[in-house]
Amino acid sequence: MANPSHPFSRRPLHIPPLPCPFPNEINGNATEVDAESHTWLAARNLLAGADTIEHFRRSKIGMLAARTNPTVPRENLRLINDWYNWLFAFDDAICEGERVGHRAASLARALPPLLEILDRRREPDSTDPFGLTLRELLDRITELGSPAQVDRWRTTVKEYLFAQIWEAANREADLIPTPEDYVLMRRITGATFTCFALIDIAGGYRVEAEEWHHPDVRTLSDLACDLIGWDNDLLSYAKERDKDKARHNLVTVLATHRTLPLQEALQEVSNMHNAAIAAFIARRAALDSWASMPVRRYVQGLEHWVRGHIAFSLGSARYVHAWPTGTRWPQAG
Repeated sequence: MANPSHPFSRRPLHIPPLPCPFPNEINGNATEVDAESHTWLAARNLLAGADTIEHFRRSKIGMLAARTNPTVPRENLRLINDWYNWLFAFDDAICEGERVGHRAASLARALPPLLEILDRRREPDSTDPFGLTLRELLDRITELGSPAQVDRWRTTVKEYLFAQIWEAANREADLIPTPEDYVLMRRITGATFTCFALIDIAGGYRVEAEEWHHPDVRTLSDLACDLIGWDNDLLSYAKERDKDKARHNLVTVLATHRTLPLQEALQEVSNMHNAAIAAFIARRAALDSWASMPVRRYVQGLEHWVRGHIAFSLGSARYVHAWPTGTRWPQAG
């Protein structure tokens, strides 16, 4: 299905608010860790060219790590920051790149080395910066987490990698997924669960397997993942519209399949955000009857992620500057 031609570049828009009742905090090590992580990213050759390096510097991805993990120790914040930077660099260079990201077969052939590195069945090729840094990150996570926690993270990373083939197939076919398919796959394609799997590792505690898979925890994790993905889609729509027609964006999905004008599609995403916040709060109340302290800390980590992601996005040049002049930008409620 062809992408609707929204003339958003010719007139300013109103970006609906994203009210969020969760605490707005930031890690005190944010600035210095962001600088260190950016230096690490550039030194590992994950960024191609001066323009890309400057783009990442201005994006201040470390602020995302600091806002979504406000209470973790400095060393662990650095690990999280490096992982977030790896994800952003991999997404820009591989998943959305013309050479691989628009060809499902090419992307599928590129994945086995990374999967084998995650399973420690292959040493990274010396010419593969993403493989080398993935192995480095795996080693650092292994030093902090239990075998079960590390395996949980590895599984979520594999799911994220496989989901990129779905996106590549859609680009190759010039297809905009249905709302049902998109909501399901957005939970995986955004790599959010790879970050959730680091919450307890970086926090220095352990959510046990039976707790991780408990229906209340799974529902809260899914709702938090939905909120982060949908909020990102709303705030990054202009950036994505310029780059890939925003085919993998809830705004485009709703506008296309429900025949909504752009402003109404933006508002519908905001409405979905509000409903998911209410559902999260309602389901969180069920924890009172059974949840351990690690589970409660993990759910608080989800809340930090939802609120921190909004705060980061509202202040990131990666998203704000892509919108047309005069667009009314929301304040986090």
